[in-house]
Amino acid sequence: MRSKIFNVPNTLSLIRVFLAPLVLLFLSLRIDTPISFLPEVSWGDALAATVFIIAALTDTFDGYIARRDNLVTNLGKFIDPLADKVLVVAAMLALIELDRVPAWIVMVIITREFVVTGLRLVAAAEGVVIAASKGGKLKTVCQIIALIMLILKIPYGMAVMWVAMILTVWSGMDYLIKGSKIITG
Repeated sequence: MRSKIFNVPNTLSLIRVFLAPLVLLFLSLRIDTPISFLPEVSWGDALAATVFIIAALTDTFDGYIARRDNLVTNLGKFIDPLADKVLVVAAMLALIELDRVPAWIVMVIITREFVVTGLRLVAAAEGVVIAASKGGKLKTVCQIIALIMLILKIPYGMAVMWVAMILTVWSGMDYLIKGSKIITG
């Protein structure tokens, strides 16, 4: 039975796409008024973190609901990973501007995403589906935790971002090694 295109999982992914610019906006506006009970956190950072967390949670639920209710669609296969990348890149770009993360780390992470997406496109053209690996999922979770910590200026956020970057490179290499036959074939 074919699922409707605008089902709950796809709607959650689309919501994530539209929440990403809000994260960027709240960080870029630099609403620097501190929160009374957390003086090191500004209202802009708190709003950005709240929206980012809500958006990240939609990623958890959209895939679960799609598989549970057999609502997997081609639109969902397209929009879900795109929404993830838009959300993460929006937060990282704002954090570069705020000097909370170095641009070169963001470039490494974005490059990996382009490489893996390109590999998946080549594989799809050959009729092969490259599913998300455990390493890729771990990378995503680590990136999200690091970004929340950096948005809220939580100590060791940059250390977690380093771990996320290492996982990003490692999982990217894993995809390339596993997909090398597709590239060279």
